[in-house]
Amino acid sequence: MAEDCCAPSGNIMLLACSGGSNVGQLANQAAVELTREGFGRLYCLAGIGGHLAGFVQSARDVPELILIDGCEIGCGKAVFDHLELPIKGYLVVTDLGIEINKDFQLKREEIDRVKSAVRSALPQEKPAPS
Repeated sequence: MAEDCCAPSGNIMLLACSGGSNVGQLANQAAVELTREGFGRLYCLAGIGGHLAGFVQSARDVPELILIDGCEIGCGKAVFDHLELPIKGYLVVTDLGIEINKDFQLKREEIDRVKSAVRSALPQEKPAPS
């Protein structure tokens, strides 16, 4: 079971902040719900941040990845920058007009807004010139 959590499945890898604010929890909740809905699969950002080899390699190898940071501090992005990992899709929850606070009663409309933004976060492939 433990080895399954860092093995790429060919699906979209979702990595979410789960920081101590509403926006960190919104990032995490959106990733959980998207995983349940079959859009990507939530992986362990802490494992990558902890430099655990299997987790880091999975992040290097997965074809599609979306990193969701809660706020502009960008802890998840800092992990990727430190390890020189490519970020294929990136989203910051506060960039969606959601203000950071310590209210952990998450609002359905904010979760849905984050989920919608995540679904649009992967760079679009450009058609090859003819």
